[in-house]
Amino acid sequence: MTRTAPDLWHHYGRTRQATDRAVPDTFHWNWSQDSGPGVEVLGDLTGLRVGDLGAGAGRHAAHLAAHHRPAVTDAVDASPGQCAMATDLYGHLAPRLRVVPSDAVGHLRATRGAYDVLYSVFGALDFTEPGTLLPAARAALRPGGRLAFSTLAHCLGGAPARSRVRPVDVPARTRDGEPATLRRWVLKDHVWRTLLDEAGFTRIAIDVLPAAAQGQRTAGTLLVTARRPG
Repeated sequence: MTRTAPDLWHHYGRTRQATDRAVPDTFHWNWSQDSGPGVEVLGDLTGLRVGDLGAGAGRHAAHLAAHHRPAVTDAVDASPGQCAMATDLYGHLAPRLRVVPSDAVGHLRATRGAYDVLYSVFGALDFTEPGTLLPAARAALRPGGRLAFSTLAHCLGGAPARSRVRPVDVPARTRDGEPATLRRWVLKDHVWRTLLDEAGFTRIAIDVLPAAAQGQRTAGTLLVTARRPG
């Protein structure tokens, strides 16, 4: 019998779900979600198919669906708990917003050539082995399609990003509260550039968004964009 992987994101965001149920008015890429570039990084989304990889409770996807006229935004997440929250919060935005309960790689492999834009805000690009995910993302984009993602510029607490493709361990909890570990890829910008190039992306650009404040949990952000060749 196949065992279901524990939902290590079940508890994440549940306090906010009870107090903040509105469709967000803004879209930010930085860690503190309060400044810097916004949705303009993705270009004009009118009539396009968009995928949010590791969408969590779907707040960024809901903003796009409500304010930027895509044909559809797929909020893809492997966590049953996060998908349930996204459906509860933003199910009324269907069919322009679609919650997709799936791991990112599996979904991308099943949707080759389907997307105009793929993006991730500290989502699946952080928590999936990039040598597996990036080629799947390229294949799921249409020719000329855009990939954009934000990821940590350094580890929380200030330790430097990895100069090799190795994850760091992040403490987590199962649904039952048992301790567990997530793997997070916190990589230097030149490592991301090499990985994207090896996966077949072009027009790679990486910007550093500085931390907005000081403190143990603040962090700088890498904002990465690339294209599937057209």
